[in-house]
Amino acid sequence: MSDERWVTENLHDGVRTGFRADKVLYEEGTGHQHLVIFENAKFGRMMSLDGITQVTERDEFVYHEMMSHVPILAHGAARKVLIIGGGDGGVLREVLRHKGVEKVTMVEIDRSVVDMCTEHLPMISAGAFDDPRTNLVIADGAAFAANPDDRYDVMIVDSTDPVGPGAVLFSPQFYANAKNCLSEGGVIVTQNGVPFVQGDELQGTMGAFKKLFRSYGCYLATIPTYVLGSMALGWGSDNSELLNVPLEVLEERFAALEGETKYYAPDVHKAAFALPPYVKKFVV
Repeated sequence: MSDERWVTENLHDGVRTGFRADKVLYEEGTGHQHLVIFENAKFGRMMSLDGITQVTERDEFVYHEMMSHVPILAHGAARKVLIIGGGDGGVLREVLRHKGVEKVTMVEIDRSVVDMCTEHLPMISAGAFDDPRTNLVIADGAAFAANPDDRYDVMIVDSTDPVGPGAVLFSPQFYANAKNCLSEGGVIVTQNGVPFVQGDELQGTMGAFKKLFRSYGCYLATIPTYVLGSMALGWGSDNSELLNVPLEVLEERFAALEGETKYYAPDVHKAAFALPPYVKKFVV
C-alpha cells in the first residue's frame, strides 16, 4: 500500500479535490480550527484550515493582489485600512506596499495561524507583521466590527468560507456593523467564493450590500487553486464613483506602488468587473 498522504477538500457536495502532502510541516487543532501546513510539488507550501485550502505559495499573489490593490487604488486616498482575517499575512503585505497607507489594523481570531504561517510560510507575509504601521489584534473579527476602534477608508474581509469560525463573517449583522467601520466614501471588499458552485454565498452578500450601500457588486479573479471557476470578491461603498475611476487615473496611482505585481494591472482591474451572465444573476 502507498504511504502517500493527500489533503482532501470536501467543501462542495459531490466534489472532492486533493493535494498530495509531500511533507507535513505543521499540524494541530488550534482550538478554533484544524490547521495543516504542508509541501506540495506543484503548489509549494500550502495551508489548510478544517480541510479547506486557504493559501499556496505558488498562486497566493492572485488573491492577495486583487483583494488589496483594487479597493485601495480605486479609493485613491486610503490612509487607514482594516483587515478582518488574513492570518497568513498576504493581504497585509500587499496593503503595506501603498506608501499613502498610514495604519493597518488586522484582526485575526486564531493566533496559531499567524504564528505558524510566519514560521512556515514566511514568504507570504514577507516581514509585514514587523512593519510599524501594522496593528495586529488577536480577536473575533465580528466582535471587533461591532465595536471598532476607528473608521477606515478600506475594509478587506479576508475570511475563510462560511463554515466554522468564519461563518459569522457572512451574516447581515456583520455587514451592517462593517459599514459602520468605514469612513465617509470608504469601501469594503469581501471573499465570496466561486460562484459556479457557491452562488448562494455571493447572492447572500449582495442582498445585504444592496440594503446597505449605494454602490455594490463584485469582481472576479482566476486563482488556480480554486479549480471550479473564477473567485468572486464582493464590493460595497456609498461612493459610486469608485467603480468608474478612469483607466489613466488607475495607471497613475499604480505607478506609485512599491515593487511589481504578478496579476494586478489597471486594465485587469477594470476588466475584473465585467461579469458573465451566470455570475451577474447573483448580483442584481
